[in-house]
This record gives sequence, C-alpha cells and structure tokens, in this order.
Amino acid sequence: MENISSNNRDTRVHDPLVIAGRAFMSRLLVGTGKYRSPQDMTEAVKSSGAEIVTVSLRRVDLDDPEDRILKYVDPAKHLILPNTSGARDAGEAVRLARLARSAGVGDWVKLEVTPDPRYLLPDPVETLKAAEILIKDGFTVLPYINADPILAKKLADLGCATVMPLGSPIGSNQGIKTKDSIAIIIEQATVPVVVDAGLGAPSHAAEALEMGADAVLVNTALSAADDPGAMGLAFKKGVEAGREGYLAGIRKAIGAATASSPETGLPW
Repeated sequence: MENISSNNRDTRVHDPLVIAGRAFMSRLLVGTGKYRSPQDMTEAVKSSGAEIVTVSLRRVDLDDPEDRILKYVDPAKHLILPNTSGARDAGEAVRLARLARSAGVGDWVKLEVTPDPRYLLPDPVETLKAAEILIKDGFTVLPYINADPILAKKLADLGCATVMPLGSPIGSNQGIKTKDSIAIIIEQATVPVVVDAGLGAPSHAAEALEMGADAVLVNTALSAADDPGAMGLAFKKGVEAGREGYLAGIRKAIGAATASSPETGLPW
C-alpha cells in the first residue's frame, strides 16, 4: 500500500485518477439528472470539483446545440460522459452511444443496460454484449454493473476503461450494501473501480475510497439535497478524506482493546 510522505500531502496533485490514459484531479463523478433547476445543477457540479459529468442521452437533444444540459455543463472544464440510461438491451445501448458520437459528444460512454424499470438493476449478459461491440467500435467504455467480481474481471479483460459496481440500488441512498463483493472487485482490479449508485451521504463516499475504490459517482444525493451546492462540497471533502485515509494506511479492526498509553513506566 502506498503511503503519503510528510512532504507530499496533496493527493489531488500527486495521486491523480487515471482512466484510459487521461488524468483527473477529482475522484468524484457526478450526474445531471433530477435537479430542481439548472442553477442547482450548476452549483452542485461546481462545488463538487468533479471533472467528469454524466449526461443521460435520453434527456439530451443531440440536434440542438443549445440543449439545456449541454448548455450548463462546460465541455472545456468537464469531460461530458454520456450514459445509455434507459437502454433495455445491448442493441439499444449501442444505438444510443453511436448517436452521441455522431452528434459530436465524444467516444467515451457510461454503459447502462437496465431492463427492469422498478429496481434498475443492470443486465450482466446484455452489458457484456454491448461492451464488446462498443470497444470494437473504438469507444472508451465505463460499464455500470452489479457488484459481481466475475463480471468485473471479464469486462476489464475485454478492454473496458473502468468497472462501476453499484453500492446499492440507484437513488436508494442506502450506501454500500455490497461491500464484500466490491472488496473482491477492488482486490482483483486491473482497471479503476468506480462505486456507482446508492451513495446517499458523504460518509458513504468516504467509505468507498477508504476501501480502495478509485472513485465514486453520485447524482441523487446531490440533486435531492436541500442545498445541492453545499452537498456537492460535502461529497468533495468526503472523497478526499477517504482517499487520504486509504493512502495513509487505515488500521484493520481487531476484536480486543489495546491501550493507547504506555502500560509500564508509570510514576507510581
């Protein structure tokens, strides 16, 4: 495990997140859905410090350069990561990604295949199928998946730029309910691991980074907050604290008490 030296405390400068050869100073990715207003979204994105911002292709008019979301997210400051939210199978996901690229959005895509409208759990078979097609098409693919270590390894071996296991169902604010499986994914990872979905509090983000996840993605926790801008800042701090704690070397829990003061040499 890497430790931070006393002369190297700013992990944002010396410990970038690298995805597909591109370095980012922030380990927090944010979404743009369900905000009460464009101003709330803008404030949350700005305060979070996020450099990667996801945009649902279902809510973007690719023929309109003044589309509301694209208008409020500056591509000069952020990597706009289109996602295939709403795709029910591989074919729909691939069509959405190709439409985005042809409209000039780029060739990075967050791959989501969620046929179940109630729980929005990703389909592992269709996700793997779509990833293979998109990678052959030259896309940089970041797949959203269940916390399945076998699937994560297959996607990484296929050439995906990251794996993005869910912490709990999308928008549930339950935190990391898949901790044991995510720990295995992190242990075996050959690409960055981004915990995506279900993180409802800054402490959830900190926990993911403390575990060794490379980054987290949040949306509902910001958009549904009373003050999205303030919550964006809180998540930024949570992510930074979690990463710094991980690099510093968090001590594992033990089943007994140990004294923090010396037990010998007392003055009586």
